[in-house]
Amino acid sequence: MARLKELYRKEVVPGLMKKFGYKNVMEVPSLDKIVINIGVGEAIQNIKLLDAAVDELSLITGQKPIVKRAKKSISNFKLKAGAAIGCMVTLRKNRMYEFYDRLVNITIPRVRDFRGLSPKSFDGRGNYTLGIKEQIIFPEIDYDKVQKIRGMNISIITTAKTDEEAYELLKVLGMPFRG
Repeated sequence: MARLKELYRKEVVPGLMKKFGYKNVMEVPSLDKIVINIGVGEAIQNIKLLDAAVDELSLITGQKPIVKRAKKSISNFKLKAGAAIGCMVTLRKNRMYEFYDRLVNITIPRVRDFRGLSPKSFDGRGNYTLGIKEQIIFPEIDYDKVQKIRGMNISIITTAKTDEEAYELLKVLGMPFRG
């Protein structure tokens, strides 16, 4: 079992039950899934950039990403419907907890001039999204083999009903929020 999952069951659940007054263990919010998305707009001209993004994302997550395609054509961007423009991975269960643990304890502290994550990035339904500007902050990425620095969006989907519950859940699980 993942280290963070064990921590969640032994310490986080009783703490949140006490704080929010839940009567049932199943009411306590938990992590549902983590979605990592990389948009590669330059893949329209050079498809090898998308291949590199797929390889890097599979290294980071330990799971093969799916290639996302454009839904409609946009002439201003020289984009045709069906063209590959990004990749994404959905992590669940133990892989999700392992990734979250590495993200919070190893990766995020490696960000240059890091002062904490914004607590305003919740969506109103208990989900949190953060953007990372450089994929090289992940220790799995070999800096010498990187063709191009690219960012990614990481969405943490929880079963919390409100942002306050989700904030407390992520804070107790080690997310370094500002202030």
